[in-house]
Amino acid sequence: MAHTVRDKQKLLNRVRRIRGQVDGIEKALQAGAPDCSALMQMIAGCRGAINGLMAEVVESHIRDHVIDAARKPTGAQVDAAEELIDVLGTYLR
Repeated sequence: MAHTVRDKQKLLNRVRRIRGQVDGIEKALQAGAPDCSALMQMIAGCRGAINGLMAEVVESHIRDHVIDAARKPTGAQVDAAEELIDVLGTYLR
């Protein structure tokens, strides 16, 4: 996957931020976090970050492998790919 190599540092930075969020959840649980609403917010934030990461990787995959410019996609193919990216972005975020 050329896009994962090209965007390696950006993706790794996102994964590291997610790891920090998960570590925060773990620490809150170990400390006996009495505020379950704060814990739920932390979990939801982590889920959102993972979904954002997935959306980014899927978008790059579509752009680099499905509508690869070297294959000269038609306007309709590009439009369909853009529509798919928009729908997936909405669904995953």
